Amino acid sequence: MSNDPGLFVTAIVGQPFGVEGFQKLSSLSGEFAHLLQLSSVLIRCAGCADKRYEIASFKQHGGALLVKFKGIDTPEDAKKLRGAALVVERKDAVPLTEGEFYIEELKGIPVTDESGGVQGEISDIIEGGGGFLAEIRLPDGEKRLVPFRNEFFGEVSAEKKTAILLNTWILE
Repeated sequence: MSNDPGLFVTAIVGQPFGVEGFQKLSSLSGEFAHLLQLSSVLIRCAGCADKRYEIASFKQHGGALLVKFKGIDTPEDAKKLRGAALVVERKDAVPLTEGEFYIEELKGIPVTDESGGVQGEISDIIEGGGGFLAEIRLPDGEKRLVPFRNEFFGEVSAEKKTAILLNTWILE
């Protein structure tokens, strides 16, 4: 979703809340602490140019995080941003733990077999019913979905730009 590999979609702007222009945020990582440190964000919506918004305040309501952007003061103003992506720089995205990846950093990584033969490249990681699936674009342009689990992938490293597929039969 991002054209710049240093930018990450970290949340989706949700429905308006209350009469002052607050909006619910849906964190893509399920975590909110990193968002509370932000003073401004880039908002990306379909069919409009990216725009930077200053954050006036955050507040928590039950299990939801609400955001108030400067200049968005009514529910009508807030509705215009509903569904937009909240985009941040890598340093402002949720911190990673061992073995975690940012999906944007995996896109375009070559997928090889254990002997180094290129099988395709990761075009996306999507959420499936039982976990995540790696969408692999094959050399002929076709795409295959492979469970993004240890049974199918050996080493996966965004830093080294490697993804080793252990069971190549799954691409047939």
